Amino acid sequence: MTPSTVAYQVMWNRLISVVEEQAQALVRTAFSTSVREAGDLSAGVYDVAGRMLAQAVTGTPGHVNAMADAVPHFIRRIGRDNIRAGDVYITNDPWEGTGHLHDITVVTPSFHAGSLVGFFACTAHIVDIGGRGFGADAASVYEEGLYIPIMKLVDQGRVDDTLIRIIRGNVREPDQLVGDIHALATCNEIGHRRLVDMMGEFKLSNLAGIADFILENSRRATLECIAALPRAKASGEMTIDGYDRPVTLKVQLDIQADRILCGFNGTSPPDKKGINVPMVYTKAYACYALKCAIAPDIPNNAASLAPFVITAPENTIVNALHPAPVALRHVIGHMIPDTVFAALDKILPNTVPAEGAGCLCNFQVSLRPRHDQAAPKEAIRAEVLTFNSGGSGARPTLDGMNATAFPSGVMTMPIEATEHTGPVIIWRKELRRDSGGGGKYRGGLGQYMEVGAQDGYEFDFQAMFDRVDHPARGRDGGHNGAPTRIARSDGTAMKGKGKQFVPHGQRVMLAFPGGAGYGDPATRARGDVRRDLALGYISANAAMAVYGLTADEVAEVQNAVKQGEVV
Repeated sequence: MTPSTVAYQVMWNRLISVVEEQAQALVRTAFSTSVREAGDLSAGVYDVAGRMLAQAVTGTPGHVNAMADAVPHFIRRIGRDNIRAGDVYITNDPWEGTGHLHDITVVTPSFHAGSLVGFFACTAHIVDIGGRGFGADAASVYEEGLYIPIMKLVDQGRVDDTLIRIIRGNVREPDQLVGDIHALATCNEIGHRRLVDMMGEFKLSNLAGIADFILENSRRATLECIAALPRAKASGEMTIDGYDRPVTLKVQLDIQADRILCGFNGTSPPDKKGINVPMVYTKAYACYALKCAIAPDIPNNAASLAPFVITAPENTIVNALHPAPVALRHVIGHMIPDTVFAALDKILPNTVPAEGAGCLCNFQVSLRPRHDQAAPKEAIRAEVLTFNSGGSGARPTLDGMNATAFPSGVMTMPIEATEHTGPVIIWRKELRRDSGGGGKYRGGLGQYMEVGAQDGYEFDFQAMFDRVDHPARGRDGGHNGAPTRIARSDGTAMKGKGKQFVPHGQRVMLAFPGGAGYGDPATRARGDVRRDLALGYISANAAMAVYGLTADEVAEVQNAVKQGEVV
């Protein structure tokens, strides 16, 4: 008997809860802080054709939307006749995975009653994959680390020990990486168990019926959202820092009756350094931007993504071909949504936010015993990767979010977790006053950070920043956000990207960018300005110069704060 619509809806919700449990299992078992603390991961379930049916709420769009295209590559490479119960597959192929070698994707076929019924897939960012390390310094993907083609990690229950030995012999943190791989495989297994439980409960022999229900309803709902839009074309453009020279991103939108075409003609060519973006990652973030603005309430799956048609000329920075270096593809890829929003704002005013920090404010610290004189005997080498965020852009009716990663959604890592992974010291971490662009709605604040090492250590600091020379731009009269600033504690200037040596006793002083404002600052509610001043989000000077508070009003707020009164 065919299940009812209500039963199918219950199953759909169950699948979403299954993959969320899958993701949470990965968070709990992963070795890397990038997964455990920052949530840089994704998890999903797929039908026998490799179409994504549901994704976990926990995770990043760059991973999950890219992974939506990855599973069919696994099916093709492994071969349908070679897919067996007890198998687990693995890759970090940037072009058939999620965009760079530092992401491990694991796919597990799910069998029920002896038949293949679907696949579970998950991805996690790992701290080290060998090569030059996580950074933009390589000239080709061959320098960026160990490449794992799509292959069997486990063949009918037998782990490929040769592959594990090769991995361990080529990375700086072998225990951590192998632990993460086992965590990825385990979370897929948990997803499989919960799926089998669900199928038994609903007496399903396969997922064909629920797959058709999910995909058909998602497709129809997405097309209804698109059909409600005006038939229009618009273009958007943004210039960002790049590595040695600025990068220009250009996009053209064409809203048709049953699809949205999104092309990147005119975008800059590939860079010599590792900031290039494979097409799979460009597609992931362009789809995410359009879906956020047009169909945010429709669950992510193959059908809800299909009407967004993303193209880019080959050998542009957003469609870089092998063997281009791609380790920091996120510093360009995370800027794609703001570029898409620049075009969409011309068609749908008062819908999309102002520009934000964009890319994550990541850095990796490679610590070692100081070389200029004797170091403590217990000093060891260590790799510490930390994820941080600037501010997001103000929205048409709301302020931007402070120290919040948009579009990635990756969480800012706690100081305690960062310091636990190696002899690094975070001396300062706080919100950056006045960094949010002024507006009727204020941009989100960035952060200050001060980073050093324990006594006896020196380190290489791998910067992965943007918005140094090109801060987030305001919308509809809003002001720009504050730019990124980076320097050593002795005043030596540092670059926004690349590996840079920091001698013993020196610290890195960081000011992460703020999001831009939305609307004329003169129209901001007086009470909101007073609240921002009381909370320390803006200075007295900004309250007067940007928002028009009088000196008497500023003094009144300051006195109230001193007295412990609520403003």
